[in-house]
Amino acid sequence: MLGAIEAGGTKFVCAVGDEKGRIVERAQFPTTVPEETMRDVIEFFRSYELKAIGVGSFGPIDVNSESASYGCITSTPKTAWKNYPFVKVLKDAFNVPIGFNTDVNAAALGEATFGAAKGLDSCLYITVGTGIGAGAIVQGKLLQGLSHPEMGHILVRRHPDDSFQGKCPFHGDCLEGLAAGPAIEARWQDKGVNLVDREEVWNLEGYYLAQALMQYILILSPKKIILGGGVMNQKQVFGYVYKHLETLLNGYVALPELEDYIVSPGLGDQAGITGALLLAHEAFAGV
Repeated sequence: MLGAIEAGGTKFVCAVGDEKGRIVERAQFPTTVPEETMRDVIEFFRSYELKAIGVGSFGPIDVNSESASYGCITSTPKTAWKNYPFVKVLKDAFNVPIGFNTDVNAAALGEATFGAAKGLDSCLYITVGTGIGAGAIVQGKLLQGLSHPEMGHILVRRHPDDSFQGKCPFHGDCLEGLAAGPAIEARWQDKGVNLVDREEVWNLEGYYLAQALMQYILILSPKKIILGGGVMNQKQVFGYVYKHLETLLNGYVALPELEDYIVSPGLGDQAGITGALLLAHEAFAGV
């Protein structure tokens, strides 16, 4: 059996399953402080004989295996988790191989293997929710350099009619600061689910997301773009993204039909946990 953890800013999803993405048991715990959340996680896995555990975590995290702080959550705005030694805690508890990457990289891996990008050697998975993050598959491998990508914190041009200062504690009006769920709520003084019929809300959201997608397309040229996360459950956003992206690109690069190219996750909300199972399998196999 393989263990999988999708560690999000609001909840941890844990599962036991196999490298085919089949889940035997699944549980969910709120993300509070490490002492509480990790106690529940470890207890969940205790009754299984695990070969390895895969973790897709909120970040930033240290994914450089040569680094002294490898396996830690680093400069997160969730202060209780800052510098938390995630991999060491799991190793001490179970002494099995641990696959460790970002939650969005795990979701990208899941979608490339079993989901909307199955059969492609390149894709981009973007989550738009409590924060904004992206994971990329390039030539069949997860993109990683000095660290993992942090595509949610790129700078975008402010809409002329938008005076909102931004919600990111690090950069103010970066993409996440202007377009993540908390930014929508703070700008419009209500949760997105209560703003469904407000065209101006989703048009502005599409405006910012399209700017980001333009940059990702021009730099990475992914074969498929997958937009997930709670904000993207408002399906009307997709139409505004297509409209603004078409205007921004202005015919400069040839793309497939945008409705087929920029899509929802094929695995739905199972993308991250499925990818975490794959990370566990890779760790066990020594990949």
